[in-house]
Amino acid sequence: MPHATQHADAAEDVAAAELDTVLQGGPFHAALRAAIAARGLPLQRVQHHLSRHGVKVGVTSLSYWQQGARRPQRPESLRAVRALEEILHLPDESLIRLLEDSEGREGAVPAAGHPAGRSYRSSLEASDVLERLHAELECPLDGGLHALGHHERVRIGARRELLGRESQHIVRAHRDGVDRFVAVHQGDPGCAPERMTVHALENCRVGRVRRHHDTGVLVAEFLFDTRLRAGDTFLFRYAVEDGTADVSREYVRGFGAAGGQYALQIRFHEQALPVRCHRFTQHSAAAPRGGRQELPLSFRHHSVHLVEPRVRSGLVGIGWDWD
Repeated sequence: MPHATQHADAAEDVAAAELDTVLQGGPFHAALRAAIAARGLPLQRVQHHLSRHGVKVGVTSLSYWQQGARRPQRPESLRAVRALEEILHLPDESLIRLLEDSEGREGAVPAAGHPAGRSYRSSLEASDVLERLHAELECPLDGGLHALGHHERVRIGARRELLGRESQHIVRAHRDGVDRFVAVHQGDPGCAPERMTVHALENCRVGRVRRHHDTGVLVAEFLFDTRLRAGDTFLFRYAVEDGTADVSREYVRGFGAAGGQYALQIRFHEQALPVRCHRFTQHSAAAPRGGRQELPLSFRHHSVHLVEPRVRSGLVGIGWDWD
């Protein structure tokens, strides 16, 4: 029988081969994740090493970077990337090259509905706010949960406004002790987060709620009243009531990493039906839109929907024209 050391050596060889591959072809977040895994460093240790290099980067930011939910862009962040090359024993310029080779600098992939009229700049501002609010709640980006399924229902009112949404999640814990989920909602331009409300509908209760008026972001903590063990599955449901902005023209959902099934349904008030609807995708907030596909509107049920059997990193959404 092979010895344990032989198994360990084989695993190290596989990790090294994977790292070499992604360092050559990218993408950046996969290369960073593979490099951190190959060195066996938890993010707290990576942060500690960066601080010794005189660079301050939060654990949440590192988590965003290695999951592809956000890319380094500011001078301080680029300094951190160069320091990471040294800390992780990588060739000079290897990570920086992957950033420069990508088509433009990617911004945040918001975990919230991303409405029409919000620019790439406002997306970056919202991502900074999200990072700060997550830090206040002491919750990492993934929260220790892997998405198996997410079904979302969005309601558009008689004034053509985003009334609210209901989300049902099916998740699996990938570490012990997970007992909460942090949900993010970003309203349409002109919304008032201070007037939005959140409701726990099934298998959870509302915890702390944070709001940021300028970006229209609301972050809510939902508590499970049970601590999941690694491998446990859980189902919960919650709602966000909005209705505080003007005309809504699209709804977008961002995903920081590949996951399970996602279904989105938009239900319109019977007195405010759009003339056409379409599906679209976007690699990042800065990238051009693609994957456009016309979607049939059910006039009987006043709704339109899409189903993604397995989501990929990026954004997917439904847009509509009023007349």
